[in-house]
Amino acid sequence: MDKLKKLQQVFQTLSDYNRLAIIKAIGDKECSVGELVKTVKLSQPLVSHHLRVLRDSSILETKRNGPFIYYFVRDIKLLFAIDLFIEIFEHSEIKENSDFRFCSDRIIKKFKIKY
Repeated sequence: MDKLKKLQQVFQTLSDYNRLAIIKAIGDKECSVGELVKTVKLSQPLVSHHLRVLRDSSILETKRNGPFIYYFVRDIKLLFAIDLFIEIFEHSEIKENSDFRFCSDRIIKKFKIKY
């Protein structure tokens, strides 16, 4: 697979706020689903769904210890990359917007896209 396509898939996987919160909660340790439910304050089915997506994308790996499955970040460099992006955009002019669009306003106006 082309390197840029692979990067695109990773960014699409990481584009979900809850997945980023789960990765940050795991950090450089191993966590069970129950621990993550308490930390990120999401329902167990929702946490399990996001963990499956992250595992299927090879971002997380699992380790079984008795009846428990523990999740951990496959490559610790991802944590540094996320922190780097946070630092880069910490003081940017990006504003929280409930009307989030994947297209820029210029493209929306040019093609007269209606939402």
